[in-house]
Amino acid sequence: MTPSALLQVMIKAARKAARGLARDFGEVSELQVSRKGPSDFVSAADIKAEQTLYEALSEARPGYGFLAEERGMVEGTDKTHTWIIDPLDGTTNFLHGIPHFAVNVALEREGQVVASVTFNPATNELFWAERGRGAFLNDKRLRVSGRKAMADCLIATGVPFQGRPGHSQFLKELHQIAPRVAGIRRFGSAALDFAYVAAGRYDAYWERNLNAWDMAAGALIVAESGGIVTGADGETFTPGGGTICCGNPDVQPLVLERLKAAAA
Repeated sequence: MTPSALLQVMIKAARKAARGLARDFGEVSELQVSRKGPSDFVSAADIKAEQTLYEALSEARPGYGFLAEERGMVEGTDKTHTWIIDPLDGTTNFLHGIPHFAVNVALEREGQVVASVTFNPATNELFWAERGRGAFLNDKRLRVSGRKAMADCLIATGVPFQGRPGHSQFLKELHQIAPRVAGIRRFGSAALDFAYVAAGRYDAYWERNLNAWDMAAGALIVAESGGIVTGADGETFTPGGGTICCGNPDVQPLVLERLKAAAA
């Protein structure tokens, strides 16, 4: 399927931002890096990529608002549309020379995410979706996996960073899930965790203490690939809700059961 005009705008902006990231990734040792918090780094590349996205999307759709990792909320004259962007998801991977990071762009219309792009320039994998039109990897339609038994499944998660809350809760959840599955993966990019669920590489993914820009794009990509998306406690998912549990229709409920058992 050919991306719509809206998605073409988003893809063009993501690719433009990614070009700068790719250049800097090739010279990762030269990056100017400052600390934003414990184990949470921001780079000159991150800031430049966000500015590139901001300028490209503002030019294409004047008046739309922005919710971005670095600049926060920027209200537009059009109150019905908001871009939700993360210019570099997987910053720590990027700074350590690991080619597992992504540019994340989502468009929220009247409170509902309607289009998403997640692009990893290191692998040239472009994941995209539009509500009601399906999800794609480059030009290939995406479907979640068909595995049904947890023992056969590969599950993604995120471990709380140093200085972040939730370690004890995470360990209880890991204890519930890890012995029952084929493997657990923590690759350090929420955007690509969602994308890999949509592509059937992972069977499910859960994490807590996330931000809207981590989740808005990926949640739509998973849903449009036939997956189930809720919060980590089974609540209705919202990008601002802070938690995620998503996966194929057979496995996601099983992961939720284990998360609830961990809380008991």
